Amino acid sequence: MVNRPKQIGTAAETAVVRAARTRGFPNADRLTLTGALDRGDIGLSPGVIIEVKGGDKARDASDLLIETWLAETERERRNAHATVAFLVTQRRGVGATNAHRWWAWWYLADLEQLREHPTPRPVGDGTPIRMRLDDALHLIRTAGYGQPTKGPAA
Repeated sequence: MVNRPKQIGTAAETAVVRAARTRGFPNADRLTLTGALDRGDIGLSPGVIIEVKGGDKARDASDLLIETWLAETERERRNAHATVAFLVTQRRGVGATNAHRWWAWWYLADLEQLREHPTPRPVGDGTPIRMRLDDALHLIRTAGYGQPTKGPAA
C-alpha cells in the first residue's frame, strides 16, 4: 500500500535537494528518519539542516502552522547538533522544477546571528520571516557554508 503523505514529502525533499545542489551545495542530501530524535529532512552541508513541508498543507499553511513547524525545525537542529536550520514550504503554483522559488522560513534572530557569527540561539527567540529558497541558500553560502561564493572580479 502506498503512503501518500510520505510520497508528497519525498517528492518535496528531492526537489529541494536538486535546487540546493545547483546552487552551491553539491553534497546536499536527504537524511534518514531517526524517530523521536529526528534531525531534519535534508543535510545541506556540515552544520546546516533543512526541514521541508510539501503538498496542499504546506501550500496553504497558516501562520500558526508555520510557527509550529519552525519550533519543530529548531528541535531537529538541536538533535542534529547543527548550527543552522530553516524550514522550506512548497508554494502554490510553483512546481518541483522551480523549488528554488519555494518559501524558506527562519526566525529573524537566526539571520542576524548567521550574519554576525554562526552559533545557535535559544528556541523561541525572534520573529518569523520568509524569503525564497534561492535567497536563503545564497545567505548560507555567504556565511561560509557550501561552496565558496565568487568574490568581485579583480
